[in-house]
Order: sequence, then C-alpha cells, then structure tokens
Amino acid sequence: MSGFFSKLFGGKKKEGNSEVETLASETLSGLIEKAHLDLEFNMKLETDDKGEPQLHIEFSGDDEDLLKENEGQMIDALQLFVKRVIQHHLPDDRTNVLVDCNGYREESSQALVDLAEKLKNIALEKGKSVYFRALPPKDRKIIHQYLANDTRVRSRSIGDGLFKKIKIYPVKNGGGQDQREEQYSND
Repeated sequence: MSGFFSKLFGGKKKEGNSEVETLASETLSGLIEKAHLDLEFNMKLETDDKGEPQLHIEFSGDDEDLLKENEGQMIDALQLFVKRVIQHHLPDDRTNVLVDCNGYREESSQALVDLAEKLKNIALEKGKSVYFRALPPKDRKIIHQYLANDTRVRSRSIGDGLFKKIKIYPVKNGGGQDQREEQYSND
C-alpha cells in the first residue's frame, strides 16, 4: 500500500515518455486494484497533429458501465487524475492524457452533434433562437465546432460559471458581420 501511494505523492521523479506510460500504468493498476474493479486497460503513446505527445488509455471489462454512468464523469475523473499524477512526477512533461471506454467519447460526441443538428433545423425553420441545455466546456466546443460549418446559423455560449447554455440562432441576411462581432464581444 505504501508503494502505491509513494508512486502517487512522492518517490523518485522519472523523465521521458516511457516513464509516462509506466507511471500511468502503475497508477491505474493501483486504483483498479484498490477499488476492486473488474477493468483492464490498454495504452498507446502517440503524437498529435501539433507534434505533442498523447497518451491514449482505453478501458474494457465487466465494470465499464460504472465508467460510463453520469455522462462519463468517471472517465473524465480518471483522465484528470492520471494527468495530475504525471504533472506531479514529471513537471516538465507535456503529455496529454485521453481516457475512453469502448468508444464512449465518440458516441457521446455523435449524440451532441445529432442534437445540435436537430436544434439547428428548428432554429432555421422557425427563424428564432433555440437554446441547448447547460454543458461543460468540452461538450460546448464540440457543438460550436460542428455549427461553425454551417453559415446559415451561429452559436454562442450564454451564462456564467463552468456550465453554460448554448444559443443557436439563424443568421439574418441584413444584419451580417457587424451584429455577429458585437454579440461575440459580449461573450
């Protein structure tokens, strides 16, 4: 037990990407063991489009439904936890950590895109603004990026705090660019 916690909160600091994989593997193995979960994981260290290292962790097993509950909050928590452990032990390392469970993130993103498409069509049919429920930043980003591909509508986040609603509204033919710039400057 002391070995597991010493890996998390103390011990020798390692450098290099293979150490990132080792540290992440030991951390996750310890968590799974202590929580008595029936889960396995695979890791793959890659480089993203910008040349930054990314550690992809994919979970599977009998307890994977626990990870997917409550809109994947456990997946997000594990991702944040592993990232913080890596930052603690390897402060100079810039590896991004991505955790998923049997394609949950892709399914979730597709569900958001489908709902955004439906609300976009309603906004265009009625010629009025429609609102999307309050969402965390990562989900809002998916919707904003999707809607940015359609020049007939605009979207913006509304509200204070971490969770904000999304307003989807049709572009007025006469209002044009000046009106959009004014609205985005208020964000």
